[in-house]
Amino acid sequence: MFGLFTKKSDILLGLDISSTSVKLLELSKTNGRYRVEAYGVEPLPPNAVVEKNISDVEGVGEAIKRLTGRAKASSKLAAVAVAGSAVITKTIEMDAALSDDELENQITVEADQYIPYPLDEVAIDFEVQGVSPRSAEQVEVLLAACRKENVELREAALDLGGLKARVVDIEAHAMKRAFELIKRQLGENADDLVVAIIDIGATMTTLSVLAEDRSIYTREQLFGGKQLTEEIQRRYSLSFEEAGLAKKQGGLPDDYEQEVLQPFKEAVLQQVTRSLQFFFSSSQYDDVDYIVLAGGTASIEGLAGMIENKLGTPTVIANPFVDMSLASKVDADALANDAPAMMIACGLAMRSFD
Repeated sequence: MFGLFTKKSDILLGLDISSTSVKLLELSKTNGRYRVEAYGVEPLPPNAVVEKNISDVEGVGEAIKRLTGRAKASSKLAAVAVAGSAVITKTIEMDAALSDDELENQITVEADQYIPYPLDEVAIDFEVQGVSPRSAEQVEVLLAACRKENVELREAALDLGGLKARVVDIEAHAMKRAFELIKRQLGENADDLVVAIIDIGATMTTLSVLAEDRSIYTREQLFGGKQLTEEIQRRYSLSFEEAGLAKKQGGLPDDYEQEVLQPFKEAVLQQVTRSLQFFFSSSQYDDVDYIVLAGGTASIEGLAGMIENKLGTPTVIANPFVDMSLASKVDADALANDAPAMMIACGLAMRSFD
């Protein structure tokens, strides 16, 4: 069992290992209100993580070590996540009279029915969801399985960085948990809304659709902010690092807005439209009530307004920190700037309070 649903009482650092950076967040909670105790973002070496898979454990470990030192986090325990595409989830029904140990034994025996990999290659976990709507004598059990390699590489990278992985979660679950902090920004009837969260990272865009307080659809596609960085690099003869800095800090030539940024924003709009069309064509829904933009690319000025105007759907930029207080060592401006990219880290840090 790989700790996906394990309840923890210790403070956990939310550690989001993405394709270009590691993001860290430490939260505390008093009287129901969160406070940011530590936060930081550390760039990764090129190709250390490719399509959500760690390919350079040492490079990731060194980045984690630098990040924890700079962020001055107090805990050495962390929650990390694997991509939804790396996890198989299935809801099964089991006898309600079974204890947790008996459930675990039976699931271990029966797991090969549900998992298309050799069982010695997978980490398995489960959580009882509640009584089955079909029979009071049965419970619905959510089964999650992931290749051990995905979990072990993350554990090894954390170990090199001086941390211990206490929880391995699924990115979509972490995103949904962080969304709880954004719901109140969508009005009083937020629980009744169908919300599309579009997380545009450096190389991957993930659409998660939430309805009736559960995730009903997830889809990943290769597209992200790295394409804008590469275009800046090509057009203005910069190194990849210089292009990344210029993208964040400005100072590019006058033609940048029209010649480079506008075509990229139109490409983002096209990806968002396409993602939603895939969702509509494979579900009973033909509309969403809100679009929430997450990921580093969400911060591009004017992007949310452009999507809202073209699609006619209210669009907001994710900021889970709106109602949080900050420790004095936390840079408020930097955190506000990085907020849309911190959703998964935030959802992971919230595991401390399950």
